[in-house]
Amino acid sequence: MPQRTDWLVIAATGIAVFMAQVDTTAVNIALPTVENEFGIGTSLTQWIVLGYVLPMIALSLPSGRWLDGVGQRNALLFAVSGFVLTSMAVGLAPSIGWLIAARVLQGAFAAVLFALIPVLTTVASRPDQRGRAMGIVMTLGPLGGVSGPVLGGLLVEHAGWQWIFYLNVPVGLIVIAIGLTRLPSGSALRVPGRGFLVEIALLAMTAIALMLSLTFTAEYGPGWLTLAPLALPFALLWYRHPSSGAVRELLRAPGMRGPHLVLLTEMTAVMTIAFLVPFHLQRTAGATPAEVGLTMLAFPLATMTFGLIGGALADRYTPRRVTGAGAVLVTLGVLLMVPLAQTWGMADLIWRLAVIGVGAGLLAGPNQTMAMNNSPRHLLGTTGASTSLVRQIGIAFGPALATTLWALPGYTVTGMRLAIGMAAVLAALSVLALIRTPQLDTPGHGGD
Repeated sequence: MPQRTDWLVIAATGIAVFMAQVDTTAVNIALPTVENEFGIGTSLTQWIVLGYVLPMIALSLPSGRWLDGVGQRNALLFAVSGFVLTSMAVGLAPSIGWLIAARVLQGAFAAVLFALIPVLTTVASRPDQRGRAMGIVMTLGPLGGVSGPVLGGLLVEHAGWQWIFYLNVPVGLIVIAIGLTRLPSGSALRVPGRGFLVEIALLAMTAIALMLSLTFTAEYGPGWLTLAPLALPFALLWYRHPSSGAVRELLRAPGMRGPHLVLLTEMTAVMTIAFLVPFHLQRTAGATPAEVGLTMLAFPLATMTFGLIGGALADRYTPRRVTGAGAVLVTLGVLLMVPLAQTWGMADLIWRLAVIGVGAGLLAGPNQTMAMNNSPRHLLGTTGASTSLVRQIGIAFGPALATTLWALPGYTVTGMRLAIGMAAVLAALSVLALIRTPQLDTPGHGGD
């Protein structure tokens, strides 16, 4: 346990997750420009995004297991240096093949980084201040996601799309400098064994089947969901492989399943809402893109504000209680969305999105704190990786679920209500999952 919280290290982890999340969303703004510059079709352009997301899913769990056996400073330097170098490679790409390959490598380093962030935040903070530390980091992530499209648009218009990636260089160097001066050297990095590669291959095939199914379902309709079962054999092979032992041990530990289920159901519910509301505003309410953007801003603003508040409350009242309050508010906010009248405009949706955002803000940091507190000490890296993976699955599954249910009655308001109703059920399941999670963490003692 640290004698004091190293807030400079906390700031570095927050900056790192901000940088990676900006990349995740800013690149979407650059896609049309990249498509025109390289003279390629949209079917190939989408792999600029998928090439980044795929290794984040496939490498999350293996990288977490790897992190359990190496020093945090060396791991941070490795992940951030790799992310910076591959960012430069993306910006300098002379061809689309080079660009996509660089994006795959960038996503691989991002997977290690996202798994490492909760570990660094945990070991750098005192238990009685961990909620505030995790609240800061988990708030900067959504801030990066929200800032990405705005920053990306400005860079594409005034400097060129390449600067979306070049901007990672100075930010990464700041994080590296803090890591070098503030973190102990720890154990050296080690080369993973052959089992590591087998695990990556099995998880990659699982991810490819699921991602293609979800991507095609969102674009072409629910018939493509039939592709999803192809992921099952690869997932079963991974589960039987010795490399999955750390994850099995983690999920058997008291108090670990709850935070994962809460994160999965809450993220899926929230992303369902975030996907559908812009369509309702534009197609039914006749809102302009600027009005849609202003309406949607209510969610991240509330999330960021109450993310910081939630961290402070978690240190005082325990992460489990604050997570519960957040889960209840998310459920209430989604339920308030279910009626979705055709006459609803900006004013009707802004306050409902704000309620969901308040709940999400209260939930994010405390739920991650609860997971890290409840984690066996030797599995902190696996916990950081597994929560990162669950978050990515929720982000991907929400829009696909929304599209599938919306399509059933023919892309009508009734279909939107059906999808939002399912989101409300998922949000309620997050409350139930939390109720069934044993109380293990207390202020100043959790996880240590």
